[in-house]
Amino acid sequence: MSLLRTRWRDRSPGLAAGLLGGVVAAGLGLASCAALVTLLWISSPYPDSGPGGALHVAAALWVLAHGAELVRADTLSGAPAPVGVTPLLLLLLPVWLLHRAARDATDPGDGVGVAVGAGAKAGVGVRLGGGGILPDAGPPPVSARNAWAGVVLGYLAVATPVVLYAAGGALRPSWWWAVVCLPLVTMGAAGAGVWTAFGRPGGPVGRALRVLPRNLRELIVEPDARLGAATRAAGAGAAVLVGGGALLLAVSLVWHGAAAREAFLQLTEGWSGRFAVLLLCLTLVPNAAVWAAAYALGPGFALGTGHVVDPFASAPAPLLPPFPLLAAVPDAGPGTPLNWTAGAVPLVAGAVVGWFTARAATGADPGAHEAAGVWSWRRTVAAAVLAAVLCAVLVALLAALAGGPLGDGALARFGPVWWQAGGATLAWVGVVALPVAVLVRAWRGWGAAASAEVAEGGEVADAGGGGLWGWVSLPSVGRWWGRGDGGGGGDGADGGGDAPYDLLPVDSPGEGPSRVP
Repeated sequence: MSLLRTRWRDRSPGLAAGLLGGVVAAGLGLASCAALVTLLWISSPYPDSGPGGALHVAAALWVLAHGAELVRADTLSGAPAPVGVTPLLLLLLPVWLLHRAARDATDPGDGVGVAVGAGAKAGVGVRLGGGGILPDAGPPPVSARNAWAGVVLGYLAVATPVVLYAAGGALRPSWWWAVVCLPLVTMGAAGAGVWTAFGRPGGPVGRALRVLPRNLRELIVEPDARLGAATRAAGAGAAVLVGGGALLLAVSLVWHGAAAREAFLQLTEGWSGRFAVLLLCLTLVPNAAVWAAAYALGPGFALGTGHVVDPFASAPAPLLPPFPLLAAVPDAGPGTPLNWTAGAVPLVAGAVVGWFTARAATGADPGAHEAAGVWSWRRTVAAAVLAAVLCAVLVALLAALAGGPLGDGALARFGPVWWQAGGATLAWVGVVALPVAVLVRAWRGWGAAASAEVAEGGEVADAGGGGLWGWVSLPSVGRWWGRGDGGGGGDGADGGGDAPYDLLPVDSPGEGPSRVP
């Protein structure tokens, strides 16, 4: 079997492994949902349907985990009702499985990466970090296109009959959403896995951006990899927003702890039912964090048509069933200064985006282009604006996934509105990140220039303490106090010689230590 597998891999590198990986990824995700639903069905004292109904629910939940909207057929009115709130924690499972499948299908399988595996197959010895030499034999290099296509086709080959099977249940997928969301999630996650396997190269992105006009292309990526820096800054800002929303959610749940506990106990009496409610709450915690982030941004979120909750006013829907996470919703009425303090979350997110942008502008970001040098203030502003736009796109996407309808009429709108959340993010982050990026870039750039001037021959005097403190007389700025690395003895500037000073201006050397934090 080992020889057969090796020959099969050598004859069709990438496509066969990708097909198998896609099938396995879809099977593992579907099996996880089926096992969980079957366990809850078995432990339920009053099951409403047989094993066939449980399997239909499991298939529908698996489709819902890809962002596809479901349709509930057994309503009191007889009219189908949409269910479009995707638990974000369930979305992580298929994305992670697809990412791993594509990465493993692209990697040669020897644990040393694509590039090393290709060199080994070519018959050359590859020197490892520890000084060893990799043997010449190895599996062939895998085409990224074949691996990606194999994973996508294998995954969709399983997803298609699952969607057809789920269509026979009481909770069935919407055909339009299934046709759009399943391929998009599959192709995106598989593409990210292939990109990771090849070391995240910038070539595909650069080729895709060649269709843009030259001025716009230079504004985005050239010559200093500004797109990558803006993406990292945007990701940090979005993480701060969602993390701040999670913090607001936790504080509100603790504040309304009695109501949350009463709602949890009121929903069901048996241990199996309470376990199911607990699992549902855990899968919806990321959604609630995004809702709280939208609340902090200002637009808030809706609990049904006409019932908007934001820092300035709260109008919770009175007909909602008791649910522990809904106990964290602020009390009805106008907002108070305590509610307005939620605005600190987007302020911090904007400052983080500006800080990350300034780090890239001064070359302190590990992902920044080494030959770019210190950016001008115009380039820094452009990068900050781009980071704010990308952060707004990320938040809008999360808001669109975290909300949706739970029925018709009054239940047709739940969660934040994606364009409102994205627009508020752009306003908050843009207003805060731009001045922070420019000021921090100027501060860090001036410190780097002063350190370079010290290295070129500024007059330095040691204030004692093994080179920790001293003052420096620079031709351009006069006399400054500074702190070196305390390396002990040496050049007078920093004792050990290479670490730059943290410089602060003073009138005379004797005033220095009292002015330094």
